Amino acid sequence: MAEHERVHDVGGRRAWLIWAVALSVYVLAVFNRSSLGVAGLLAADRFQIAATQLAFFTVLQLIVYAGLQVPVGVLLDRYGSRAMLLSGLVLLTAGQLVFAFSTSFPMAVLARAVLGAGDAMVFVSVLRLVTAWFLVRQAPMVTQLTGQIGQMGAIIAAAPLSFALHELGWTKAFGFASSLGVVLLVAVAFVVKDSPYPRKEPVRIKMRALARVLRSVWGNPGTRLGMWNHFTPQFSATVFALIWGYPFLVSGEGLSSETASVLLMVMTGWIVVSGLVLGRLVGMLPFYRSWIVITVVLSIAAVWTVVLLWPGRAPLWLLVVLVCVTGSGGPASMIGFDLARSFTPDDRLGRATGMVNVGGFVASLLTIALIGIVLDLREPGGMAEYGLDDYKAAMSVQYLFWTLGVVQILRYRRKGLRHLEREHPGAIESMRRGDPFVYPSDNGDEAPRQTL
Repeated sequence: MAEHERVHDVGGRRAWLIWAVALSVYVLAVFNRSSLGVAGLLAADRFQIAATQLAFFTVLQLIVYAGLQVPVGVLLDRYGSRAMLLSGLVLLTAGQLVFAFSTSFPMAVLARAVLGAGDAMVFVSVLRLVTAWFLVRQAPMVTQLTGQIGQMGAIIAAAPLSFALHELGWTKAFGFASSLGVVLLVAVAFVVKDSPYPRKEPVRIKMRALARVLRSVWGNPGTRLGMWNHFTPQFSATVFALIWGYPFLVSGEGLSSETASVLLMVMTGWIVVSGLVLGRLVGMLPFYRSWIVITVVLSIAAVWTVVLLWPGRAPLWLLVVLVCVTGSGGPASMIGFDLARSFTPDDRLGRATGMVNVGGFVASLLTIALIGIVLDLREPGGMAEYGLDDYKAAMSVQYLFWTLGVVQILRYRRKGLRHLEREHPGAIESMRRGDPFVYPSDNGDEAPRQTL
């Protein structure tokens, strides 16, 4: 499509307005996803469940989230971000409303599954809007801002939701949370537009052709490189914020519920700050993106080693360092999506983004499940019986996934660079110089996006 056919400016005020509305949906999704982090102990009492069952809430939610990423990517490429955001909001609202009135474990599990399905549609849709509406040089920073400002939902879950649960009770607190989705449904319907270009009809894809494209996207070493860059740094922050951080700090390290909530807020605040720094580094050093991720992962592992080996309970200053360094893994995982843009044409980016997004959440759900299993094996008496040594043993399962992830990043970095040099000679030299590279679209309909 010729440049003069573009309806709206890329990177202008309209782009920022659309992004702000879509970002609000992501904040709500993160809030819903993180709400069990501060409600875990109340949920265990409300539904009379042990650690393994409590972990199952989040594991199932993440299984649904991760399992839907590829189908959502396909639907995103076909129908666009606006339709997917509206669908996600309907499911998020319904899931949280059912959760508010749940009094049995099976009903609550169903509600969390619906939440996971709605959550699965949001983040990749927002990233697609970033790709469509912002300049190439803007995209890495806007992507980081998306991930980090989105974590404000975790702050809302950490303190205000904790307060609401104690003051209003379970049903009113979660019932009010579900009503927020209705407001955002209206905002998305009136504000969000998929592209600055004229609207196209949905592209109909035959199943055989779709399978061929998915094999091609998955066979691209750049997709796998992005996935492992998402897998390795992300899960520690997710596991800590979603479910096990609060019990670890309160039941293990002996902190008050107020202090633990503040630490979760500090963690989220640090995520925003570190995201801005990492976004700047990615823009300056595109060739070294995977090494930036590995550096963050090694830092997280080092701090956890100090905490786990500390005799007795760790001092508060060390726990502050722990939550900050662990939180840096969230922004580092966003680099996986930036890598996908370097290896994937625009018309397949939804599917590639979905595959990348699977990585961190698969690691998270496996880690959450293993921590619950280890806790129950060490102390079958239930959550009230878990001590610091039990939590330390359980949290040690993280080393398995850090090791696997770093090995795979190094492996696919080599493969990805060879692939890119073969397909686009000169791209690697361009990135070494600090210039961004976005894979040219296979679709000749649209003009190349601006890079300045």
